[in-house]
Amino acid sequence: MKLYPLFADLSGRPVLVVGGGVVGERKAAALLEAGAQVIVGAPGLTPALRTWLQGGRVQWLRGTFEEKWLDGVWLVIAATSDTELHRQIATLAEARRVFVNVVDDAEASSFHVPAVIDRSPVTIAISSGGHAPMLARLLRERLEVAIDPVIGAVASLLAQMRQRIRAHLPDVSLRRRFYERLLHGPVQSLLRRGQWALAEASAERLLDATETTPMGSVVLLGAGPGDPGLLTLRGLRALNEADVILHDRLVSLEVLALARRDAERIEVAKQAGNHHTTQMQIHALMLEHAAAGRRVVRLKGGDPFVFGRGGEELEFLRSHAIPYEVVPGITAALACAAYAGVPLTHRDHAQSVRLVTAHCQHSIDTLDWPALAQERQTLAIYMGVGELRLIQRRLIDHGRVAGTPFALVESGSKVEQRVVVGTLAELAEQAERHAVRSPALLIVGEVAGLATSLWWFGSAPLGTTASSSPVLANAAAA
Repeated sequence: MKLYPLFADLSGRPVLVVGGGVVGERKAAALLEAGAQVIVGAPGLTPALRTWLQGGRVQWLRGTFEEKWLDGVWLVIAATSDTELHRQIATLAEARRVFVNVVDDAEASSFHVPAVIDRSPVTIAISSGGHAPMLARLLRERLEVAIDPVIGAVASLLAQMRQRIRAHLPDVSLRRRFYERLLHGPVQSLLRRGQWALAEASAERLLDATETTPMGSVVLLGAGPGDPGLLTLRGLRALNEADVILHDRLVSLEVLALARRDAERIEVAKQAGNHHTTQMQIHALMLEHAAAGRRVVRLKGGDPFVFGRGGEELEFLRSHAIPYEVVPGITAALACAAYAGVPLTHRDHAQSVRLVTAHCQHSIDTLDWPALAQERQTLAIYMGVGELRLIQRRLIDHGRVAGTPFALVESGSKVEQRVVVGTLAELAEQAERHAVRSPALLIVGEVAGLATSLWWFGSAPLGTTASSSPVLANAAAA
């Protein structure tokens, strides 16, 4: 049976719900949200329904069902546990040409209540014809992820501008071009920030310039550490809206695979010895594509504001009046520690965390080593694989106990992840023995010792005898 999709305006219209139990309460709640005049017919009511009755939100027909309850109603929902009563209600409603929904009985129903995604005033409904409501709910969950909540605000703005849009763009093709540009331009970003006046002004400018090429925009997006499951929902939406993706070399192929298929992908790896020039080239690429009206995603590993030069890129965009937004990513310190079973803070071991970069010897010499060598704190050291022996020596020389645990997490969160553990005194030796390579994060502090017992992802840590993971033991027992 093919159903005809229909969105009904029930504002102020009487709708009968037969049944005062939990299911009847749920149906009444949805009807109240739609502004219906809800009438509940039942011998008794749930506490919530009684509260709504006392507040004048619902009416109550007390007792068992009678045919006269159907007088004047637009819809009826049968929500009791009496199958025979349900069939009777369906037959009487059919005779009166009143649409009826019988809970858990698709054949007796003349309309079905769909799974709903609410982005008011946008409403998306999914129906399985009443035959597989759980499937409809699962599909709704997937679409909830894909559809940005800001779409409701966009629809409200367009409703406000509708008459002006039609008057200014009588040609349908030009109107379509305007909608396309608006839906993929900076307006959504402004609405997401709650800046309604700026969004309205941006939409008005776009309307006036529809026959010209508008400025594009840039999203500075953190890709996370590599596991595509750690990409944020906002990040996923940005990738699917992008015309051009400028991505770092270390962004995983799995994350790139989530992007819009026809987006242009440009790798902008920074090569040693040519760092400054390469950053200038990245700036030039952002400007070039945004000036051509394209939606650019500057995709960076981890988080763009943690050792990612994101601030410099925003300063450049702002200086050239290019609209931008920032979508944070899960930085390596958080992800690598979590996937290695290392809590960065712990009541018994560490009350603070320091994020440090050790990209080269010059930057190492500028660090505050006496402060870094203090106890009861965790150090998360980025880009330090090439300077492990120097880091080891500096920390010990400035007072960090040589027996302090460390954990080196290579390719954190990816299937090839490796964790090497030991004490600070053997850091460089263990790294060499196990041929640790970049990208790898170094964690130093008492909490690093917990990796040997709390590990759960990938293989057991190397460099020491790890105890069996409680997580794995529980999984095996199950």
